[in-house]
Amino acid sequence: MASSLNSIILPGYLTSFQETHNNPNGSHSSSLISTDLTQSSRLLSDHQKGLTLTSNSWNAKTPVLAHASICVSKSMRWWEKTLKPNMIEINSAQELVHTLSNSGDRLVILQFYSPGCGGCKALHPKICQMAESNPKAIFLQVNYEELKPMCQSLHIHVLPFFRFYKGHEGKVCSFSCTVATIKKFKNALLKYKSDASNLGPAKGLEEYELLALASGGQISYNNDDLLLKKMNLKTIYLQLLV
Repeated sequence: MASSLNSIILPGYLTSFQETHNNPNGSHSSSLISTDLTQSSRLLSDHQKGLTLTSNSWNAKTPVLAHASICVSKSMRWWEKTLKPNMIEINSAQELVHTLSNSGDRLVILQFYSPGCGGCKALHPKICQMAESNPKAIFLQVNYEELKPMCQSLHIHVLPFFRFYKGHEGKVCSFSCTVATIKKFKNALLKYKSDASNLGPAKGLEEYELLALASGGQISYNNDDLLLKKMNLKTIYLQLLV
């Protein structure tokens, strides 16, 4: 009776311990141990499924813990939260050039941020609110850490940083601001968001910025056009020196 009770409470543990204790010389019956293990497995299957002390139950819980870890990681990606339809994440220099060139006369607000920037994180909800209240404007988001060579080619050295583009005028202003100085952003938005038509195609980036991106292999450029633009810029530079 005691042996049966022991097997139910701790299958495969107490019985084997008892055999070892009763045989200090180390000898034991292999058939007896085999019987005990078989019986223990059957009892475990019938009476104790889900017992957390077994290795199978532990392994079953492991994927749950990993899933929880992934959820926590995603929740920390603040720059992906509360985004609006007119907020676009830029993934390459070529995409930035294309988006600016095809923006027409709409106001484009280019924001440079970093996931580890506290000022960027604090400002993010405010920018999302601005995007929601100005659906005609385009808000482009650039992750500095993901596109560092492009940002350096565009001379971005402080974060968070903003550039405003408007139709054929191209870049109309640029500045850095935080939650404390967000009035600077609001004033620029109020000034340039007017629906006044801008004649001609959108200008986008400056020529020297395009050249810098092309030289670094970050955008594709027709070689003949690139050489011509370099010659024109060199001529203009020499004229300025005279």
